[in-house]
Amino acid sequence: MMATTDSKDGKSSRERLDVPTAMRRAAGQLAQMLQCEPSSVSALKATDDGWSADVEVVELEKVPDTASVMATYRVSLDLEGQLVGYERIRRYAKGQIDR
Repeated sequence: MMATTDSKDGKSSRERLDVPTAMRRAAGQLAQMLQCEPSSVSALKATDDGWSADVEVVELEKVPDTASVMATYRVSLDLEGQLVGYERIRRYAKGQIDR
């Protein structure tokens, strides 16, 4: 949730979402867009405009599980935690280890 506070001059200012809330919103809104359940949030960073998160998703389930196809999506949230964009930045086999 976005909190507001009153400054000394009477104007309200917005506070940034906390990290757990930003993570939940990034994963949840991406899940709604892609109609699949995210596996994890592997990166999250604050930006001038809100948040940027990398969310891992199982794109294609296979047997054995290690043959499943995973994808990393970069999700952009505004200051209020609303999804403003996403892009797939990587696809890989679930059993693959980064070097």
